[in-house]
Amino acid sequence: MNDGWFIAIFALLSLTLTWVLRYYALSRSLMDIPNARSSHSVPTPRGGGVAIVLTFVLALVYLLWRDLIAVPAFLAIAGAGTLVAVVGFMDDHGHIAARWRLLGHFAAAIWLLWWMGGLPAVQLWGVVVDLGFVGEVLAAFYLVWLLNLYNFMDGIDGIASVEAICVCLGACLLGWLGGWPQLVWAPLLLAVCVGGFLFWNFPPARIFMGDAGSGFLGIVLGGLSLQAAGQSAELLWGWLILLGVFVVDATFTLFRRLLRGDKVYEAHRSHAYQYASRRFGSHLPVTIAVAVINMFWLLPIAVAVMHFGLDGSLGVIVAYAPLLWLAIRYRAGALENDSKLVR
Repeated sequence: MNDGWFIAIFALLSLTLTWVLRYYALSRSLMDIPNARSSHSVPTPRGGGVAIVLTFVLALVYLLWRDLIAVPAFLAIAGAGTLVAVVGFMDDHGHIAARWRLLGHFAAAIWLLWWMGGLPAVQLWGVVVDLGFVGEVLAAFYLVWLLNLYNFMDGIDGIASVEAICVCLGACLLGWLGGWPQLVWAPLLLAVCVGGFLFWNFPPARIFMGDAGSGFLGIVLGGLSLQAAGQSAELLWGWLILLGVFVVDATFTLFRRLLRGDKVYEAHRSHAYQYASRRFGSHLPVTIAVAVINMFWLLPIAVAVMHFGLDGSLGVIVAYAPLLWLAIRYRAGALENDSKLVR
């Protein structure tokens, strides 16, 4: 059986597992009930992201068996992703104090960095710099922030799935054009696994991802970006550009709420994408807009960094500037004064 058949099998497995999890959530009344902080108005099953976790970990085992991923990278990504998913699953089914969740997140980040060999040298304005221990600390915070921002941004139907698919397929293109086929397989299979879940999560969603799935996606994407950076310093910039939609919205929102003195660990719906969904009266146009921005703005800039000599630092600035304008335009982090719920 060739690799194409296995890709189809993983997509079908993810789709089927999501259906099973939806049935399980309905039978156990594991529902996301709308409240004043919600961006939906219909009670919806949650926890479907576990299908992504199980399917992609199995996909990593397949890649290891086919010698398409190195053992350290397998242990780093599978181990860290599983730990984050377990913490998220427990939080989905009960409540874990924020400090214990954060401890689990940093433990996963340290595990990943240990097996990855730490943060590779980065290129700043054409100069390759080895940040040493400072780089390790920054990398740990990068991973923890990425998995948490992915949780924050999973607030309307389909947006987290569409973002993951776009980022992964963009990364596949960067790896293929750069002549690094070993960097194509993991993001490709992650996109496939997320695609099976997206069938059920596309607006209007029939099941939500939950913390187990969103946190897993965040740290896995971070791990894949560091794996790519080990091959080329420019690839880290490429990944940061591809992740721009979520990075800018979540980071701008966080800093604005911090400056105002809000309790940033409390649930809210003041991200730009949430304000946009209320303005348009639907989740669908916002989710589609995320895909369009990724394909027609961020991906071309990432390709320019990798293959046309654009400096990575400058590429991030160019890529993020209009995203920052959109965040301001759609009031990211502003005080909420509209209680309208959108389905």
